[in-house]
Amino acid sequence: MKVIEIQPLTNAAFFPFGDVIEMEGAYNYPINAGKCVRYHDLAKVETTGEKARAMISLLRGEPYELPLELRMVERHPLGSQAFIPLTDYPFLVVVAKETANGPAEPLAFRTKPGQGVNIGRNVWHGILTPLDGPSDFAVVDRGGEGVNLEEHFFDEPFLIR
Repeated sequence: MKVIEIQPLTNAAFFPFGDVIEMEGAYNYPINAGKCVRYHDLAKVETTGEKARAMISLLRGEPYELPLELRMVERHPLGSQAFIPLTDYPFLVVVAKETANGPAEPLAFRTKPGQGVNIGRNVWHGILTPLDGPSDFAVVDRGGEGVNLEEHFFDEPFLIR
């Protein structure tokens, strides 16, 4: 089984797959008479297709244990998908580039507290994988008509550690 080492989530490393959503280093400015700071335009929300619209959902996920066998990735051809943590536990983000034969070898990132991600439209990725404790998330993704989910099952699983 091929081993995928987990790396820290950074803007530079994640750039080909979407956006890192975090306050650190983000363009910001004061609003509300200086009582609030707006961290502005942190991710590009993408929606396309019949009656497409952005929607917001809440998720609560149980934690996964590492090492983890990765057997499947998915993608959403009609919209991006943002995961914004509402708890301080890290989560695992798995992504893969596209090849002529489907997804390439995956990359795995571990978030730090306060980091979220926006996975770009049509980018292969793993399922939501909280670590260390039950975790709540705000999710911004696409609603509307049409099939917005494709799954790919690897011939051999990867071990993520």
